[in-house]
Amino acid sequence: MRRTRAQRPDHGLDKLFRPRSVAVIGASRRPGSIGWQVLHNLITGGFEGKVFPVNPHAQVLHSIKCHRSVTAIEDPVDLAVITVPKALVSRTLAQCVKKRVGAVVVITAGFKETGPEGAKLERQLLALARKHGMRMVGPNCMGIQNAQAGVRLNASFARTFPKDGPVAFVSQSGAMGEAILTHADHIHLGVAMFVSMGNRADVSANDLIEYWGREAGIRCLLLYLESFGNPRNFVPIARRVSREKAIVTVKAGRSSAGARAAGSHTGALAGADVAADALLKDCGVQRVDSVEELFDVGLALAKLPLPAGKRVAVLTNAGGPAILATDALVGSGLDIAQLSPATGAKLRKILVPEASLANPVDMVAGATAADYHAALGVLLQDPGVDSVVVIFVPPITHEPVAVARSVFEAARGSSKPVVSCFMAREEILEAISRGAQQDWVPVYLYPESAVRALAALEERRRILARPAGKVRRFRVDRAAAKRALRPGWLGVKARRALSAAYGLPVVPGGLARTPAEAVAIAASVGYPVVAKLSAPSVVHKSDVGGVILDLKDEWAVRGAFEKLRHPDAEGVNVQKMMRGGREVVLGLVSDPAYGPVLMFGLGGLYVEVLKDVSFAVCPVSDVRARELLREIRGWPILAGVRGQAGIDEEALVDAIQRLSQLALEHPEIAELEINPLLAFPEGVCAVDMRCRVQ
Repeated sequence: MRRTRAQRPDHGLDKLFRPRSVAVIGASRRPGSIGWQVLHNLITGGFEGKVFPVNPHAQVLHSIKCHRSVTAIEDPVDLAVITVPKALVSRTLAQCVKKRVGAVVVITAGFKETGPEGAKLERQLLALARKHGMRMVGPNCMGIQNAQAGVRLNASFARTFPKDGPVAFVSQSGAMGEAILTHADHIHLGVAMFVSMGNRADVSANDLIEYWGREAGIRCLLLYLESFGNPRNFVPIARRVSREKAIVTVKAGRSSAGARAAGSHTGALAGADVAADALLKDCGVQRVDSVEELFDVGLALAKLPLPAGKRVAVLTNAGGPAILATDALVGSGLDIAQLSPATGAKLRKILVPEASLANPVDMVAGATAADYHAALGVLLQDPGVDSVVVIFVPPITHEPVAVARSVFEAARGSSKPVVSCFMAREEILEAISRGAQQDWVPVYLYPESAVRALAALEERRRILARPAGKVRRFRVDRAAAKRALRPGWLGVKARRALSAAYGLPVVPGGLARTPAEAVAIAASVGYPVVAKLSAPSVVHKSDVGGVILDLKDEWAVRGAFEKLRHPDAEGVNVQKMMRGGREVVLGLVSDPAYGPVLMFGLGGLYVEVLKDVSFAVCPVSDVRARELLREIRGWPILAGVRGQAGIDEEALVDAIQRLSQLALEHPEIAELEINPLLAFPEGVCAVDMRCRVQ
């Protein structure tokens, strides 16, 4: 049972979401204006507190007494919605401070989004609000809503006020917020609370996630974000809340157009969106690519139980959609359930002879509502089925609403999730929603959408099953590392010193500035050896013939040294020739917003071509390090194929965590890459490294 306002403790944003009184400053008598619409929405939405219109040029608005200013209101004011022109906002906010208003929603635009002068005015508003402990949404926003019983607050100019439900939604874009609220209402997804953040000068997504995390009636948080306000604050909040409630986001800005030039594979591959993706994954936040997917996923996470596993049964009356569903299931990493012989025998008794009893179960076009009810019941009883997709293509001879009722009734109370796909015209879907009211089986138009919902449930199950993980701290020589770090690209000696300081194994060798030094190093490490050009200006040595392999004697080393002369060279890096092992790449790049981002993948010459890499935001736990290994397509190669021994996974996890610690303790490192890092059945060994200090 939801706590009443009197029973619920104040959590900082209650003045926004549970005000006892609201002042609309800038209320208007002109229909269609924002000041008119906000006041209209508060009244028609059924707000259960007091409403005070504020307009010095009107005595009555919407049949309610109007006040000249917020300070002229005799009663206390918990929330003020400001819609006055930009030039009057500062003065209006000062009056709210004098009135001791608890929170404000500044709908007025013309601040940070307009340039430096607007940003300066916005900072002044924020400083005033914070000085007096007043929370502020906006400016340049659409407003806020709370549809919960006992509140019914529509303090926005949105024309849609969805019914109460298990979802909370925040949008950075006001225009997107209006469209999404309309769609939520259309598909009968209840939205308990909604916020249009606008410029998010004060109240941010972080604040809202933390606040909604305490709301017992909310199961799923939906976010439309164009950027993170403070990613480093987002991490601990989202990580904690996502253990209790599903968080799904459309994070706009996936394109790589803004990726900066870089001097390493890691820098080239790790654009800003990669960092965002890694951060969201680490926090247990589920990311989707579109608003359509946001609602496909949100419907399922808000309504359905989580599956016990990945095994899915498909029940249909048409073969084509079943094939689409099967392809989507396999593409999403879900499994086609193997039905038991007992299930097949039960289905044979209730279905026509022409029906296909293998999964997908095709009952053919003549399947009735009773057939759907009976067959779905049988599938849900099969211990080898974790969830079910029900597909119905309406033939002329059957009533879709009757079929929907039978499906919903068969699924009622099931611990296994059931999603339905009614491939029908919009008016039929609306008839199903009106004529078969229920809240436990989401209805989708296409099979792919239904499967996407099940894939999101499986992802959520994996998130909750994932161990917390530990961030290991190693005993290192930070002072030695600090001495090695000098601005620019590090030379061989500095790179070796840095590796030694953090316990990263390196192939034996050293920097030679003369042929004699090269021969001496080769003799000390043992033949055969490799000679490599060491020049900061050369990013890819193989492109300029800067690597000579398998040198077996002194004369081969001297000859290689002469071939590797270069105007920018600091010398020649002579190393022991390492045989065997699998080439991987381990790197990091410093992101100004997200901090150090670590990359792991298959290494060698073709890193940027294959792009078989995975990313994590530092610090990297042992659990996340193991996930990085398994996220790449080439993991089976590393694990061992065709009788080959697998690599030393523990050594790789150790190296990843050591590099993560290095990145956090030395933020001056702009980018660093070990490529290749040779992984053996026992241990790892760094063969080549690039490191740039800013």
